[in-house]
Amino acid sequence: MCPDAGPGSGRNTQKLIESLPSSMGQTITVTGMSCGGCEQTVVEALEGVSGVESATADRETETATVEGDADTAALVDAVEDAGYEAST
Repeated sequence: MCPDAGPGSGRNTQKLIESLPSSMGQTITVTGMSCGGCEQTVVEALEGVSGVESATADRETETATVEGDADTAALVDAVEDAGYEAST
């Protein structure tokens, strides 16, 4: 236990949790990326989906990660429309 903990010491933690954004991260599998340009194309496709706050893509791990509350099927569709294979 923290030596500074006293009555009500958890209140600050609760305030911090309440202030965090309610968005969730999602990771999807993306195959077919072979260069940085491919990663950028996937990111741009994902950022065009409603509810996406930010997106990253990594060709080495064959994943794309999205922050926000976008529909998963819409994310997969966007990546596939950009010319790559995607799945959850």
